[in-house]
Amino acid sequence: MGEYNLQVTIDQDSGFCFGVVYAIDMAEEILEEQGYLYCLGDIVHNDEEVERLKAKGLRIIDHDDLKMLHNEKVLIRAHGEAPDTYRTALENNIMLIDASCPVVLKLQHRIKTSHDSKENIIIFGKHGHAEVIGLQGQTNGDALVFQDIAELDNVDLPKQITLYSQTTKSTEKFYAIKDELINRGYELKANDTICRQVSNRDKDLHTFVTKFNKIVFVSGKKSSNGKVLFEVCKKYNPDTYFVSSVDELHPEMFATGDTIGIAGATSTPMWLMQDVKVALEKF
Repeated sequence: MGEYNLQVTIDQDSGFCFGVVYAIDMAEEILEEQGYLYCLGDIVHNDEEVERLKAKGLRIIDHDDLKMLHNEKVLIRAHGEAPDTYRTALENNIMLIDASCPVVLKLQHRIKTSHDSKENIIIFGKHGHAEVIGLQGQTNGDALVFQDIAELDNVDLPKQITLYSQTTKSTEKFYAIKDELINRGYELKANDTICRQVSNRDKDLHTFVTKFNKIVFVSGKKSSNGKVLFEVCKKYNPDTYFVSSVDELHPEMFATGDTIGIAGATSTPMWLMQDVKVALEKF
């Protein structure tokens, strides 16, 4: 125990969701057998975990790389992919190891069904996010993506619209958007497609973070889910720090005898939170 005598507890409900666990388990199994594996995009939005897997032979590629690749195995991560990716794989004799999250696959199917039924689809999600690109791909790019209701202020939307959400968005914001669109007079078909393993973390975190003087929230900076859960922590415990690695921890952030809770995103590995705990206990 260091001079500060920090009392540190990890939130056991934090860490990888089942979709990420599934993708990483699948990748590790193939890496052990084959020695290398291509992955379309970062397997998880956490640089520390990506580097760990790259050291085992994981090769991260993008969609341009995929077009040049032939006769290989390529992992599709939990975020899912658009139909174009599957067409490219077929043309290039690429075996896709599909680790798309079942929740995302179900959502893709629902959006495609809505699009085939000629519904006017809008998607509450982060611009450029891998999952959102896959969702929009089910509509041949016709669906309108927005990440804030203000983006719709000057958009001429049809009277009847169908609303979907990226699986890792805030439930509270989704329902606020739903109410606002109804108030604006739209005939709205709203589909709550937020993953409950993610959204239920809000409630768990609320209880967890109020037990400590300070919270260290561990997440990759690219994680949408991480941003949402960090805001939950901050709301209920203003003394919350966002860190992506052990290197971002500094003694001056804490006081002698602090009780500290460690929480993380659904893309944060438990081993990284444990490393943070060890580092804090040395202060």
